[in-house]
Amino acid sequence: MEMQQIRYYVALAETLNFTRAAEQCNVSQPALTRAIQQLEYELGGPLVRREGRYSHLTELGQKMLPLLRQCHDSAISAKTLATEVKKGEGSCLAMGVANTLDLALLLAPLVEVSRQFPGMQLKLKRGKPSQIADMLKSGEIEIAISDPLPERWERIDAYPMFTEAFDFIVGPDDETGGNGATDADMERIRASRLLVHRGAVATPDEEEHLSRAGIDLRKAHQIDSCRDLEALVVANVGVAVAPSSALQSKALRHVPCAELDLKRQIAIYTVAGRRRTPEAATFLNLVRSADWSALEPA
Repeated sequence: MEMQQIRYYVALAETLNFTRAAEQCNVSQPALTRAIQQLEYELGGPLVRREGRYSHLTELGQKMLPLLRQCHDSAISAKTLATEVKKGEGSCLAMGVANTLDLALLLAPLVEVSRQFPGMQLKLKRGKPSQIADMLKSGEIEIAISDPLPERWERIDAYPMFTEAFDFIVGPDDETGGNGATDADMERIRASRLLVHRGAVATPDEEEHLSRAGIDLRKAHQIDSCRDLEALVVANVGVAVAPSSALQSKALRHVPCAELDLKRQIAIYTVAGRRRTPEAATFLNLVRSADWSALEPA
């Protein structure tokens, strides 16, 4: 059994189409077909049955897929690690963090991993949940910390960290109440132009929650950067709607509002069956064992 045969089979199992699998593997279709047939011969039975343009996996093919996929991923991980060691980059933690998540929440585990692996190189990438999911699938990152990823993929393992509410966030001179938004505050907020981080409120369900509170996102300022959002709130350009853990600046005030009835769940994500570096495994264990209860809504 050769790794090339396994790679072709994994591609075919994902596409269920010989032509597309061959294109994905950058080989001719006859070459891919011969490799699959040789693999079937070695495993003692058919793995795939053709049905016109598309195909389906046999019972043997379905049972073999997780094992062959794990072999494929392990080979990729081994090759990547060997390349990094050759370049002097053997110690690395590649992680993706949602744009709207405050990195301060992750500093304690990051500092501890850096202490345990003094030569570690941190590769930290930011993005929207959809971008985070793509980076995780491609192997560009090992670990992701984000609100729910939009794409359902059976190989992604999710470990919930905490669920948090959304607050109104105001500048130092704003008159909104400190213990919670009053009815008068809500009327003023509804009449004003809100500031919203585009990555924080993105789903129809979240928009519906805000709509029920009388907040129309179509009229809100759409901001991509947390730093820009903070600057605009401090300048009293508007009131921001953001997760309670975000924008933790001394120049800003968080105003809780039960009427928003909007929450998000933050989780740490990995790919099942994919080999983890010691740095990633250590970081994952630290995050999962941490106490996040202080961030949960009261």
